[in-house]
Amino acid sequence: MAHDKYRSCIDACYACAAACDHCAAACLQEQDVNMLAECIKLDIDCAEICRLAAGYMARDSAKVSAICKLCAELCDTCAAECEQHEHGHCKECAQACRRCAEECRKMAA
Repeated sequence: MAHDKYRSCIDACYACAAACDHCAAACLQEQDVNMLAECIKLDIDCAEICRLAAGYMARDSAKVSAICKLCAELCDTCAAECEQHEHGHCKECAQACRRCAEECRKMAA
């Protein structure tokens, strides 16, 4: 099946989307939510592009490379934001984003 050749990247995308969803929800429970507004926005954007990229790969779309390139860029941006915060959920999200970005760059190449 077409999606088998993308398995590692699809898995990384879904793991990243879950980590971003968790991070956004956890940020909303923190005391200074306003300080985390950008983190929450990027978490939501990153989760969405990761799910989109996984779908493109599952369908073996002709646009996989372009979507994966964009996904890697957004994952890097989200990771950089999350790395600025001391919360455990932000640190875990940043790690998932970095792994996903790496996998997506391989797909985009």
